[in-house]
Amino acid sequence: MCKLGQSNQSVIAMEDLLASVTKRCEAAGQSHILAHVSDATISQEDKLSFLKSVDEIPLEKLSDFLKSALDEEEKLKNFDPANVSAEEQIEPFSGMSATTTTTDAAQLESLHKSHEVGTKAVQNGQVAALLLAGGQGTRLGFDGPKGMYDIGLPSGKTLFEFMAERIQKLGQLSGKGDKAIPFYIMTSPLNHKVTTEYFATHGNFGIDVIFFPQGTLPALTPEGKMILETPTSLAVAPDGNGGIYPAMVKHGIISDMKARGIKYIHAFGVDNALVKPADPTFVGYCISSNADCGNKVLWKTSPGEKVGVVASKGGKPCIVEYSDISKEMSERRGEDGRLVFGAGNICNHFYTIDFLENVVVPNLGNMYHVARKKIPHYDAEKKETVKPTVNNGIKLESFIFDVFPLSVKMAVLDVERKDEFAPVKNPPGTDSDSPDTARMLFSNVAKDWLTKAGATLVGDTKSDLCEVHPLTSYNGEGLDQWREKTVNCPFTV
Repeated sequence: MCKLGQSNQSVIAMEDLLASVTKRCEAAGQSHILAHVSDATISQEDKLSFLKSVDEIPLEKLSDFLKSALDEEEKLKNFDPANVSAEEQIEPFSGMSATTTTTDAAQLESLHKSHEVGTKAVQNGQVAALLLAGGQGTRLGFDGPKGMYDIGLPSGKTLFEFMAERIQKLGQLSGKGDKAIPFYIMTSPLNHKVTTEYFATHGNFGIDVIFFPQGTLPALTPEGKMILETPTSLAVAPDGNGGIYPAMVKHGIISDMKARGIKYIHAFGVDNALVKPADPTFVGYCISSNADCGNKVLWKTSPGEKVGVVASKGGKPCIVEYSDISKEMSERRGEDGRLVFGAGNICNHFYTIDFLENVVVPNLGNMYHVARKKIPHYDAEKKETVKPTVNNGIKLESFIFDVFPLSVKMAVLDVERKDEFAPVKNPPGTDSDSPDTARMLFSNVAKDWLTKAGATLVGDTKSDLCEVHPLTSYNGEGLDQWREKTVNCPFTV
């Protein structure tokens, strides 16, 4: 009797959901996706799952998202570099900027004070770390989330471990304990379960971790119609790394941060083995500059380096892709000899919670870009999914830096490449941005730290793998015990 009652309730729930979804689809001009819901050969379970997935889509906003993206595409298509308006004029970034690579005593003292400001913010529970971890290790030949990849150091630690332990260590240095800095991790629908289970297995590495999945958006025809991949599933795709903002809203992350008293957020990508989560110097510099948004950058090594740079367009901060900068601009140098358009973007950003909540969130619908793709689609006559040979649809995506033009006071901090950037993007054996190069960069930092602490290194100091664990030192501090000692390479401390 109980099962019958539950069955009736399920039927009623599905009927109510179908009525609601049908009404929304009709209003949005998307009724075609419900063509197979009445098919008796499809299970009720599949139909319910499909309707739930449709119900989560912002149907009412899709046409506006697409229009904005198409307008941008048309604008770029008709762009004439010989006839640039004031709003399109690209100029060097003119906001607040500083560099840790300086030898100027006054600047170094100012950065030291910034570090103190950042440390105080950590002590006051005002800083959160935010990781973009939706990527898979496919290009590395690894079947799993990229954050679970072991780059081959003696400890066997993964990228996730390095980041989590640095957060734990920074909390300890602040005097507020292991869980002083909440660690928010945006996964993808593909790796959410595996990632959360991995952290659970390791007790979240002793820190406070909050997970939330990145969102997806349905693929659209050029006319704006959603595309069915099967009778009861839509063709969908992740909404780009800029999807972090709507995902934070959807999953209550901004509200959670506010409830905890968080005022400042340090966001970064998963593929940098040397990233410094919640970096007090960077966070403190942005706070001291009264910035609403900040970007930690690396100065380009050469004019031809293929990386987007921080610039100004129409007087507003932005990231300009290397392909959009002329040869003359890319080679232009200032009085100090550095490239004028040299502030290379590495997905390492600062925000105030007020900026996200009051400026970014109200403008989310205007930040999507068009990506024309070959979208598999369901052919009702053949009763099968067809893989097209030419582009037949549009995926909407956004980039995390799309919010920069909304900033009224952006700060840029240039840091030393060898100390802070060990990207893991290309397969093992590749000459750059690979596990091999990241491993050696990590090892070189360990050697440098012990040398600066006063140790004398012996052995193969160039090739031997060395490691200073994140729980031993966050940024080279706490190594005085090695002063005036001889240390054999390889070493692990």
